[in-house]
Amino acid sequence: MTLRSFIRTGVVASLLSAAALVQAANPKPFTVPEVSNWRGSEGSLSIPDGARVSYSDPRLESIARQFAQDYTTLTGRSLEVAKAAKPSKGDIAFSLKQNKKASPESYTVDIADHVTITAPAEQGARWGASTLLQLFDQSAELPKGHIADAPAYGFRGFQLDAGRKYIPLDYLYKLIDVMSYYKLNELNLHLNDNGFTYFYDDDWDKTQAAFRLESETFPGLTARDGSYSKKDFRDFQRYALSRGVEVIPEIDVPAHSLAFTRFRPSIGSTPEEYGKDHLNIMSDETYGFIDSLFTEYLAGPDPVFVGSRFNIGTDEYSNRDSIVVEKFRYFTDRYIRFAENYGKKAMVWGSLTHAKGQQPVKVDNVEMIVWSNGFANPQEMHDLGYQLVSMPDQILYIVPHAGYYHDYLDTRDIYDTWAPHDFRGFTFEEGDPQIVGGMFAVWNDHPTNGVTVRDVHHRIMHALPTVAAKNWSGTKVTVPFDEFSTKSASLSEAPGVNYLATFGPEQRDILDVASVMPSSSLPVDEIGYDYTVEFDIDGAAETKGTALFETPEATFWISNPVTGTLGYSRDDKLYYLRHDVRPGEKSHIKIQGDKDALRFYLNGKLVDDMNIRWWRQNENSRKIAEQRTLVFPLKNTGKFKSKISNLRVSNYLR
Repeated sequence: MTLRSFIRTGVVASLLSAAALVQAANPKPFTVPEVSNWRGSEGSLSIPDGARVSYSDPRLESIARQFAQDYTTLTGRSLEVAKAAKPSKGDIAFSLKQNKKASPESYTVDIADHVTITAPAEQGARWGASTLLQLFDQSAELPKGHIADAPAYGFRGFQLDAGRKYIPLDYLYKLIDVMSYYKLNELNLHLNDNGFTYFYDDDWDKTQAAFRLESETFPGLTARDGSYSKKDFRDFQRYALSRGVEVIPEIDVPAHSLAFTRFRPSIGSTPEEYGKDHLNIMSDETYGFIDSLFTEYLAGPDPVFVGSRFNIGTDEYSNRDSIVVEKFRYFTDRYIRFAENYGKKAMVWGSLTHAKGQQPVKVDNVEMIVWSNGFANPQEMHDLGYQLVSMPDQILYIVPHAGYYHDYLDTRDIYDTWAPHDFRGFTFEEGDPQIVGGMFAVWNDHPTNGVTVRDVHHRIMHALPTVAAKNWSGTKVTVPFDEFSTKSASLSEAPGVNYLATFGPEQRDILDVASVMPSSSLPVDEIGYDYTVEFDIDGAAETKGTALFETPEATFWISNPVTGTLGYSRDDKLYYLRHDVRPGEKSHIKIQGDKDALRFYLNGKLVDDMNIRWWRQNENSRKIAEQRTLVFPLKNTGKFKSKISNLRVSNYLR
């Protein structure tokens, strides 16, 4: 062999060896949001029995313990928690390392013979834990490598309307777990609002209105169809903070205020002026009322509003003349400063283009949610100096079955074309420090439309991974949308959370029971969309109001309380199915449920298609779309007399 050929062979061998090393490095693992930087190594790490979670600083103890609990929930395996233990093979170690230049939400994860999560602050450590849990959610083995991650935007939120529809706290706790798992850190909770009069005979006195907090200052103000006690609300906010999520309480004034004007009519605008859902901002009495109301939740050594922010509302008030515009601007400025006097950062809904005038409104350190460019021109608000939260309504508003905005968000459009610097018509430089982040929203504009909390959650989870990804990464997402959509759907909602009541695609047939006994429990609590439930009935005489299957949230009746036929109920709605069980009569029942409808088959024939129903209270009212879905309850059986056999529950429509 000549020298030249020897050298050439050696070079080629070296190049091939280098290429093999490159190919052997682990590719970037999938997470939502995706990590900013990944440097892959070779091989993988399995967590052995007896592995530990350690923490180097007392501030990390609760995070380490929560991680260990979530790990057990996901995997069924336990981890010992220890302080400052030297990591052994397979251990997971949390540590803080000061870095004044780094975001407090940044973190690194090193996966080698053990795992080290390092962050400059507790929040970063929490997000490192979420990333690691998502890896365990997909595989028992971790790819070896190095993660360096930080968000592009500090405000990554979701806004939920609890004013028009009561949202129970037990669900809100689950929602916080979900948000934390996907690194969303702000929940704007809209605590008061009212429906539209045109669904209620154009009668303000019949129109739905609610304020959801306990009030000792104004006994009788609190909604009777669902509310939060001060203690429970404090506890909820503190729990959210422990998971890295801030709850932003919102009391929306001076519009959307029918709950307040119904309680005290003397502070309301008359219908001839702006409508009864508008406060009379010309009256000193109104300011006295709002001062007292806000003080009740902001003041004292243990205020009801725990977090750093308070949203004072200020959206969609009348602008019919310069007098009311200037007074509205005065009102807005007054309550921004009022919140700040109690140590809160004020948030407002953008309305100052709609209410353009001369009266100064405080700008410094105020966050403005820009939802409509007509109400608040993004460029104008930016030039004034506001910190802007991006939530363009045409792409990020969900209003279930309203016929306007979205029923489900167009996630492909959001993923491929939107990031928080884009206000749809006004696009700023990515990284502009005044664009603090973005949100998406669910508004329950039509309170009587049959949409349950389960249905609200179904819409949230359809959108949440996508919005979380874009708020964290901005335009720097690298995974194609189809791949993102498929892989994100395989992740859990959060450790221990399955509020969709779904099962993986590999679990097709969920339950098969030869004989269902009365007053018993089944091993599956419920089944969510899409599902099929089938069973046989050998009929006996049943008493009205006899349940067949039930959970605390829903009941499937073998004899409903009103007509005695089959039926189902959830929230405050009862629906009848056209079949009554009779003694000695045998029948085969099949129920199919998806996100839009429930279908009832009797002996193989479709009898009731409970899809969207349009109805109105009377001929003068506007039509409303009513949803009649059901997450099917299975947990407990009722005291029925009929024989129920061949129960089969499937995780698909068949």
